[in-house]
Amino acid sequence: MSLNMFIQNFINALGLGSLYGLIAIGYTMVYGILRLINFAHGDIFMLGAYFMFFATIRYKLPWAVGVLLAIAGSTICGLLVDRIAYRPLRSAPRISALISAIGVSFFLESLATVLFTGMPRAVLQPEWLMQPMLIRDGGIRLMPLGIMVPVISFILVGALLWVVHKTKPGLAMRSISFDIETTRLMGVSVDKIIALTFALGSALAALAGIMWALRYPRVEPFMGMFPGFKAFIAAVFGGIGSIPGAMIGGLTLGFVEIMSIAFFPTLSGYRDAFAFVLLIVILLVKPTGLMGEKLEEKI
Repeated sequence: MSLNMFIQNFINALGLGSLYGLIAIGYTMVYGILRLINFAHGDIFMLGAYFMFFATIRYKLPWAVGVLLAIAGSTICGLLVDRIAYRPLRSAPRISALISAIGVSFFLESLATVLFTGMPRAVLQPEWLMQPMLIRDGGIRLMPLGIMVPVISFILVGALLWVVHKTKPGLAMRSISFDIETTRLMGVSVDKIIALTFALGSALAALAGIMWALRYPRVEPFMGMFPGFKAFIAAVFGGIGSIPGAMIGGLTLGFVEIMSIAFFPTLSGYRDAFAFVLLIVILLVKPTGLMGEKLEEKI
């Protein structure tokens, strides 16, 4: 492989891994607080892309306005999912919440199919994001979108870490992750903090959905399924419950996918399988993930 080809694949892997990481953060935040895998998270990702599509294509709104509306709409959907499907099951066995999460995922996918039809739709790609820049005598083709995705992802992760570690709501989040009942007795509005967690995770999922739709310019009701699965694998790999671990896991998965195909083109048909092989390996070798902590199960 030439140096130009390696750099091109490195940039592509960085962008893909950043998107996986953004989605994985939503999984890891909810699990860190509720010990719940929110399987509907990938469908919030899908809704963010659809909201962007309708805002810019159907209603002809400016691109920046479409982004804000998509984030707001996805955040509201995330809050509704928590309020309707998860909050009534706070004191129920965890298997009940897990079944509810799977049911919400199927419901959102089916609802999107009924409302938006199952036909893939093309999205609006702003010209300034798609103008290629040629470097190294044209050997490397770099899009502004390819630079924007990892930069935005890293900025958002940094901002989220600041919120979690330097603000009172962040302190409450960390307290709930250790002992939800004691935190409630200390006067913290647990339901509001959990809602804030869902709101932040849903906003990040919406941004990931928007950037995914720009990178692969189409939307359809099941577009969040495989990215959601892979982001969950990234969260497990990095240590579910760890925000930096989720991003590291996403980047690792992106590099595994892109570089394996770059070095072994004949294996391109098995690209999705690499993610699940990585999940099996990490569960066998280090079940808590790279940055995860071993937690005692409460009975």
